[in-house]
Amino acid sequence: MQIREATPADIPAITQIYGRSVIEEFVSFEHEPPSIDEMTDRLTGITEAGYPYLVAETNGELAGYCYASSYRPRPAYGKTVESTVYVAPKFWRQGVARQLLGSLINECRKREFRQVIAIAACQSDAEVGKIASVQLHLRMGFVNSGRLSGVGFKHNQWLDIILMQLTL
Repeated sequence: MQIREATPADIPAITQIYGRSVIEEFVSFEHEPPSIDEMTDRLTGITEAGYPYLVAETNGELAGYCYASSYRPRPAYGKTVESTVYVAPKFWRQGVARQLLGSLINECRKREFRQVIAIAACQSDAEVGKIASVQLHLRMGFVNSGRLSGVGFKHNQWLDIILMQLTL
C-alpha cells in the first residue's frame, strides 16, 4: 500500500467513496453526496490552506483517503485541526484507516499543528467502545473528550457525536 498526497486525478474515486458513505451511513452529516466539482474545490481549499490531504493506493486502486482541515474558523484555533478518514468498503478491516491516520498524524506534526480533533457520529444508543472509528482513534493515541447527544438528524434518527483529541 502506498500513502501519498491526493491529486485532482484522485477526485472521482474520492467522490465515489464519500458519496456511498453519505447515502448509506450516518458518519457524514451531509444528506446529498457532493459532485466531483465540489470535491475538487474541497481538495483545493484544504491543500491551499496548508493542510495535508492523503490517499492510500493499493495495486493502482484508491483504497481510502484522509485529510486534516480547520477545526474552527477563529484565529485562536489555528494550530488545531480536525481529521477525516474514509475507506472504501472493499478495503475495510485491512489496516488502511490505521495507515492513513498514522500518516496524517505525522504530516500534522511536520506542519506544527498542536491538536487533532476527531469526530465520530453514532446512534444514540450505541456503545462507544464498539464503534470502529472510535476504536481506531483510541488505538492511535486519541482520548475520548466527550459526547454530544442528539446533535444531528439523518436517516430518520437523531445522532450523537463522539469527540476525540490527540495532542501532538
